[in-house]
Amino acid sequence: MRSTMDASKLLLAPLNLSPAPLALAATTRKPHSLRVHSTSSSSAAVSEAATPSSSGPLSLGRLTRPDFPILHQEVNGSKLVYLDNAATSQKPNSVVNALRDYYEGYNSNVHRGIHYLSARATDEYELARKKVATFINAEEFKEIVFTRNATEAINLVAYSWGLSNLKPQDEIILTVAEHHSAIVPWQIVAKKTGANLKFVTLGSDEVPDVGMLKEKISPRTKLIVVHHVSNVLASMLPIEEIAHWAHKVGAKLLVDACQSVPHMVVDVKDLNVDFLVASSHKMCGPTGIGFLYGKGELLATMPPFLGGGEMIADVFLDYSTYAEPPSRFEAGTPAIGEAIGLGAAIDYLSKIGMEKIHEYETELASYLYESLQSVPAVRIYGPKPSRGRAALCSFNVEDIHPTDIATFLDQQHGVAIRSGHHCAQPLHRHLGVNASARASLYFYNTKEDVDDFISALKDTIGFFNSFK
Repeated sequence: MRSTMDASKLLLAPLNLSPAPLALAATTRKPHSLRVHSTSSSSAAVSEAATPSSSGPLSLGRLTRPDFPILHQEVNGSKLVYLDNAATSQKPNSVVNALRDYYEGYNSNVHRGIHYLSARATDEYELARKKVATFINAEEFKEIVFTRNATEAINLVAYSWGLSNLKPQDEIILTVAEHHSAIVPWQIVAKKTGANLKFVTLGSDEVPDVGMLKEKISPRTKLIVVHHVSNVLASMLPIEEIAHWAHKVGAKLLVDACQSVPHMVVDVKDLNVDFLVASSHKMCGPTGIGFLYGKGELLATMPPFLGGGEMIADVFLDYSTYAEPPSRFEAGTPAIGEAIGLGAAIDYLSKIGMEKIHEYETELASYLYESLQSVPAVRIYGPKPSRGRAALCSFNVEDIHPTDIATFLDQQHGVAIRSGHHCAQPLHRHLGVNASARASLYFYNTKEDVDDFISALKDTIGFFNSFK
């Protein structure tokens, strides 16, 4: 759909001069319309989306789309094309149903009740923990701590392990490409303990320089904090190698796996990480819950993160004793329904198969990169597909602010992407920009989604360039 927006209401500015969104927000927005395609019958939805065509076998995206009712709607008069999966994923029917079943059928608090509802809720909640442990191949389910999100999981490690183990002049190694949630907690802890933060910059291929990381490791290194997959660059780090280097000097390794656990096989035993965090909402599960994996011997030595009910063994007026992990780190009533929903999401992903998901997304990643690279004046950040890329592209278009691009795509084409710094301001400063646009895919996306995005992006660029 070609727009007829009034150019006088637009305020264009060079990308690297203003961190603020530009003035598309000041334009008149089309009246919002949301028309949901019929999904009253799952079989009907399947038959609509899974009808064989002459082009060959159905892609994984076409096969799974019927499980996600939210994808079958129109937004602003156009078919929704959802390409914001690095921010959050959509939820299949089975996850929504699991939440409904809990709240309608056995809603109760866990662990402390002996009646039927409480016993069933407890069983399902703890079963979800076992599902997470199996999904990432933890040694035992007690190595899984439920948290509000991955951010809280990192803070748990920072305040429990970090404050107890770091001393003045100890060193924590990170990369400039880390999410804010993997930087800020360690800034706070470093200030409290006197430890020093050391940052690894990018190499020529716009991937964190692993050689530089190895060189920075010394006997003073006590912790390395890195992402598995970058939420901006789409690059992947060799976690098993980094773990080997860390352990040679007695350091621990914490991995932000928010962008890898939903998309590929992640085996904590093979990777030999000490801590690993991920979020439910990026892997088809509910918001409000994430998890921390920690090696059992480490968790056993760590003091509580929060105090209250559930995390105690005995409470006296002058002191308390604490429960064993993971209960020690789960004070108060937990996110019971959310944990059960996460368990249902893991069931769904496991039924598809993470190897199958990764194989399909690798194909999508190359298709997205090559399609976007063909658009004039587009700058994509991160490595080429031959170097290995996740199915996302952060990019900028010459002389057009990414927020204007994202706004126009949404209002005029129903394409949902993200714009901003993606909780990675240090990385964007290193790249010499304030913000970027990002299109990110999941297994329910298709090449047709990419084609629709590219067509809409070309129209967007043409619209803005028409006023030059």
